[in-house]
Amino acid sequence: MALVEFALRSLLELLVLPISLLSWLGLWDPLYKRFFPVILNRCVVEYNQKMGKAKKELFANLPQLGSAKGLTILELGCGTGSNFEFFPQGSKLVCVDPNPHFESYLTRSKAQNKHLTFQRFLVAKGEDLSQVDSGSVDAVVCTLVLCTVTDTDKVLKEILRVLRPVSELSQLSTPSLPTLLPSLDAPPPWGEGSTVLSEMPSFG
Repeated sequence: MALVEFALRSLLELLVLPISLLSWLGLWDPLYKRFFPVILNRCVVEYNQKMGKAKKELFANLPQLGSAKGLTILELGCGTGSNFEFFPQGSKLVCVDPNPHFESYLTRSKAQNKHLTFQRFLVAKGEDLSQVDSGSVDAVVCTLVLCTVTDTDKVLKEILRVLRPVSELSQLSTPSLPTLLPSLDAPPPWGEGSTVLSEMPSFG
């Protein structure tokens, strides 16, 4: 058993050796940022076909969160814009992603989603949304993002800061997407009256 474990560990180290070497040379991050959008863009169509119904359910209550000025959504980790088609008609959208190479794909997604008004694309991490004014958005959407951030607490504090306080907390839970934060049976860690939509795929 120990021999098998050693062999598997050695194989894994061998597989990640090129990445480790590129990282040590300072080349991995620019290469990753350049090619990840290409790979993700190729997966988006099939992913949305499989998750389309669940996404519609997840975003169904977004129209309820708008103010008299309409609905402003901040999408954290917007990627190629794969969620745009599921956002309500007339929504105003602020796109945030730490990878600047997504912008060309976002331009294409904007052209395909005329029902939205795109305000701006910000190159930023979730831990630092200082480019966004406090209390300026009605909803924050982050799908497949919170599991990848460096500091979840900082991200959630920034989300709380940019959200406009609302009178009612909107919540959603489905078998395949067990979460709109916070949970139904616990008080939200960032205070009453804010909504965060976070998609969590099911693997079982």
